[in-house]
Amino acid sequence: MKMKLDNAFYVEPKGIAGGLALWWSQDVKLSVLHYDKKFIDTVISINGGTQWCIMGDTNNVASPNEENGGSLFDHNNAQWYYEFLECTYLMEIQSKGGAHTWSNQRSEANEICEKLDRVFSSVERSFLFLKAIAIIDVAIASDHAAIVLLTNGVMKKVKRDFKFEYRWLIEEECSRLVEEEWTSREGTNQRETFRVKLRRTKVKLGKWNREMFGKNRLSANDFNQELSRKLVGR
Repeated sequence: MKMKLDNAFYVEPKGIAGGLALWWSQDVKLSVLHYDKKFIDTVISINGGTQWCIMGDTNNVASPNEENGGSLFDHNNAQWYYEFLECTYLMEIQSKGGAHTWSNQRSEANEICEKLDRVFSSVERSFLFLKAIAIIDVAIASDHAAIVLLTNGVMKKVKRDFKFEYRWLIEEECSRLVEEEWTSREGTNQRETFRVKLRRTKVKLGKWNREMFGKNRLSANDFNQELSRKLVGR
């Protein structure tokens, strides 16, 4: 999910562990009150209204379908989780996107994926933002996925999905860009490296396509004619 977030606040990690990041758009008035290695406490005002919420890693799985791999589902922990919500008058804000927010990033046979990251709001405040929704985005440079809170629901304008254009195959520059990205060394492990390279390749090809072709699209017939011309010219 691509969004323009103009402001940021960070809690630096200790070595390779921990670390927090918070981003927000310019139409949100946010003040950081306190922070520590495990939390960032803020006051937020959105379009004249306020919303009290908690976002982050709960370190708890609430139902069997929120985990894949690892030990058996712990019903006692789930019961404690729901009792906690009831006692604190909290409601979980609906989330969309991936089914899991954390992975141990190991090989497929030993991989564990769980939904640990959530967004909660007080029951009272949740009625002021009925359209609020949490988007589970991709995980980059972390074993946790990024969580995006949209107070007014999903944006109507959706970015068109990335699609590899068939006409790129006849351009030498396309092959060079792909090879350049996939021979670089990025990421902390094989799984992370693949995700980072895939995303960066997509971004590079998208930028190159806009500079090279603009908004012009070729029909299948136009492509075949251009391919024939290039093959004859070789």
